[in-house]
Amino acid sequence: MTTTTAATLANVVAAPPSGRPKAVLFDHHDYASSVILRGRPVPWDNATAYAAFFAQAQGLLRPDAALLDLNRLYGHLTAGNTGLETAMAARSRTGYALRTLLGDDDVNRAVLDFVTAFAKTARQPVVLRIPSPMEWLIGTHHFSGADDTSGLDADNAENASMYVSDWLRAFAGLPIAGLLLDNRTPAGSRRNVTVSLEAYTPISNLAVNYRWTLGQLDDDQVNLHGETAVGAYIPSRFWLEREVELPAGDFYLSSIPSAASPEGVLARLETLG
Repeated sequence: MTTTTAATLANVVAAPPSGRPKAVLFDHHDYASSVILRGRPVPWDNATAYAAFFAQAQGLLRPDAALLDLNRLYGHLTAGNTGLETAMAARSRTGYALRTLLGDDDVNRAVLDFVTAFAKTARQPVVLRIPSPMEWLIGTHHFSGADDTSGLDADNAENASMYVSDWLRAFAGLPIAGLLLDNRTPAGSRRNVTVSLEAYTPISNLAVNYRWTLGQLDDDQVNLHGETAVGAYIPSRFWLEREVELPAGDFYLSSIPSAASPEGVLARLETLG
C-alpha cells in the first residue's frame, strides 16, 4: 500500500515552516513535563490529553515538526507487563525477544491508537522517533538469557530491521512526514558495533514506498537517507548559558533540559531566528 503525506521531513528541512533559516526539531519532553505538567504524570493513557499537552509545548517553542518518541510510549506500555516479558524470554534465539515485543497485539493496538490520535491532531508535520534496529535489539537482548551484547553484529541488526519494518506497516495510512532511527550510544554504554543507515534496507524500502523521509540519529550528527542535508545537535548547555554557540549543520535537533528556565529558553529561541 502506498500512501501520500502533505509534507516530508526533507521538505521541512529544505523550507522550514517556521520561517527560521534552519529547521529545528525539539525533544521537549523533559522541559515540558517540568514547565507545563509541574510534577503531574505524563498522560500516556489518554491520547487526547497527551496531544493537548504536546501541542501546548509546541506552541511555546514553535518547532518545524512534531517529534514523537515511541520509545517512551513503549516504556510506559510495557512497564510491569510480566506476561509480555515471559513471552519475550521463551526462546534464546537472537532477535526473538524483539520480534515478540513488536508482535504483541495488545501493545500494538495501544500504540496505533495513540499514534493515530496524535498524528491526526498535530499541527506540524509528524516525525516518529524509534530505536534503531540495532539499539532495539541490544535493549531486548537480555531476555534471551545473555547479558553480553558484544556478539551482536550488523547481520543481526539487518534481521532485526525486518521485524521493525513489518511493525511499521501498521502506520501506513497515517500522515507521517519522517521516521528517525535513534542509533546514539546510550549514556554509560559503549558502542558494540556500528551499523549504518544503509544496512536497514527493509526499512528504507518501506519509507520510500510510504513517502516518509528516513533518517538516523548517530552520536555526532543526523543523517537523512538519500538527502545531502545533515543535522546537528544543539547542546543542552545552549539552553542554560548565553555564550554557547550553535554548531554547524543544515538543520537542528535539540533536547531541552528540564532545568532550563522559560525566560532563558525564549531568549535562546530568538537566536535561532
